[in-house]
Amino acid sequence: MAGGFFERLKAGLSRTAEAVANLLARPMDDQAAEELRERLILGDFGPTTADEAVAAAKAAWKSDAGLRKAGPAEAAAAVLEKALGTSGPWTMPTDRTPIVIMLLGVNGAGKTTTAAKLVSLWKHQGQRGLLGACDTFRAAAGEQLATWAARLDTEVVGGAAGADPAAVAFDAVKAATARGVDFAILDTAGRLHTKAHLLEELRKVVRVVHKALPDAPHEKWLVIDGSLGANSLEQAKVFHEAVGLTGLIVTKLDGSARGGALVAIVREIGVPVRFIGVGEKPEDLQAFDKRAYARSVVGLGE
Repeated sequence: MAGGFFERLKAGLSRTAEAVANLLARPMDDQAAEELRERLILGDFGPTTADEAVAAAKAAWKSDAGLRKAGPAEAAAAVLEKALGTSGPWTMPTDRTPIVIMLLGVNGAGKTTTAAKLVSLWKHQGQRGLLGACDTFRAAAGEQLATWAARLDTEVVGGAAGADPAAVAFDAVKAATARGVDFAILDTAGRLHTKAHLLEELRKVVRVVHKALPDAPHEKWLVIDGSLGANSLEQAKVFHEAVGLTGLIVTKLDGSARGGALVAIVREIGVPVRFIGVGEKPEDLQAFDKRAYARSVVGLGE
């Protein structure tokens, strides 16, 4: 991550990072260890990750007095980085086109804006895309996507209000194939993620997209609001069970985010983080760097 982006990530995680860094700078006795564990759990990292990070920090403190200033923080960062598994940058395949990506998530997580940011990111890399406005139940969603598409000079395929989302997805994939674009992003509905009818609708989108292009959708990414904390884990479980997620995009890590939920999600369902957002501008969506994230959480520099 570029230096400026790293600093914004640290600022976004400051709610957790400042407290964790202060605790790691203290002698790692039983009281400090328990306070560190509580802080990590409050930061939504989950008890397993918290216990491992505390154990590593205590071991580092005891092992080498010369390393005590940074050793516990480095050890805790290593635990967080390992817990993130295969999370990291995603590279668009070049052996087949179009690559079809479904964006999922509850309303308000930032799916539509994220879709536009992905188009902008890949457009700067010389790739051409198409947007599918599959959230036909919110007129504002289609209008917002169309506005972004106009700004980005990108084609968008939509449908009338109340149209079958799967039909729109089918048309978008067929259009992407016919027009020879590199990728198609399907912006799906996100209302009431706990309701069975929405989840069945998303399953139908997957089935219909597969009919339009046999090996699609290639990616199913959940967009989660980084400020929601543990609620994001429950959302991830529901969507993963419904469609089988392949990646996560974490937005809004530029405010009061506690920042640990993404680690808990990766550990719980094994889905890697691919992108992270720390602001409103298109360039504020960046490929996820798990080392930079882990070091930001414990207050370390790049």
